[in-house]
Amino acid sequence: MLVEIKASVSFLKSKISAAPEVGIILGTGLGGLVQEIEIKHTIAYKEIPNFPVSTVEGHSGKLIFGVLGGKNVVAMQGRFHFYEGYTMQQVTFPVRVMKMLGVKMLVVSNASGGVNEDFEIGDLMIINDHINFFPAHPLIGKNISEFGPRFPDMSEAYDTDLINKAKQIAKNNNIKVQEGVYLGLSGPTFETPAEYRMIKILGADAVGMSTVPEVIVARHCGIPCFAMSIITDLGVQGKIVKVTHEEVQQVAAHSEKKMTLIIKELMGEV
Repeated sequence: MLVEIKASVSFLKSKISAAPEVGIILGTGLGGLVQEIEIKHTIAYKEIPNFPVSTVEGHSGKLIFGVLGGKNVVAMQGRFHFYEGYTMQQVTFPVRVMKMLGVKMLVVSNASGGVNEDFEIGDLMIINDHINFFPAHPLIGKNISEFGPRFPDMSEAYDTDLINKAKQIAKNNNIKVQEGVYLGLSGPTFETPAEYRMIKILGADAVGMSTVPEVIVARHCGIPCFAMSIITDLGVQGKIVKVTHEEVQQVAAHSEKKMTLIIKELMGEV
């Protein structure tokens, strides 16, 4: 895997003019942040050696290099999911590539289902912790010491300083934000009412099918993380309705501008 990562990094370095400082992973329906980036280079995943290719609607499949909030960034417009049939190593491959490109901070977004009774559809949730309920772990196998230790610490998976900065930015802009724990499941089915109850009992505020693997690998690599969810549906007793992927995309797109503003301003403060 290290040989494949180095091949991808070598290819990308030959195509870009500046090393990125911040990595950004954009979730379902959340590709609009790219419009705020002063784009320098756009590279399709299919052009990059060893890179997986996104297969999900709402994930366009491009690496965007440019400037956002005064920082050189690389943004994944479309991510990879375990439910697409990829291994966890493939799902998190881009994070390790970002590390070797020089990224020193990772920003992650996703669309998720809320299980907290205080949440409403369209709310933004800053993730302050997660519960890993995926059936596989991205660090299983031989440890690659070039990236990090065999047993990485996860006591601060989501950087407290970045969280506090984002909350202050939201307050300054009169943007309502929630804060909570994200539980990661494999999908691709949306949850049953009983599963939603289980998720709430376990201590989560929202549930989704991404983010956790990428953050685990980023923390293994020593990269601080900041993550936000847009609550696109509710798994709250009495509020559970049938949900489709198209509806999730629509809600995400509606709330995206507020999330984009927070992330853009955060770039100017780190």
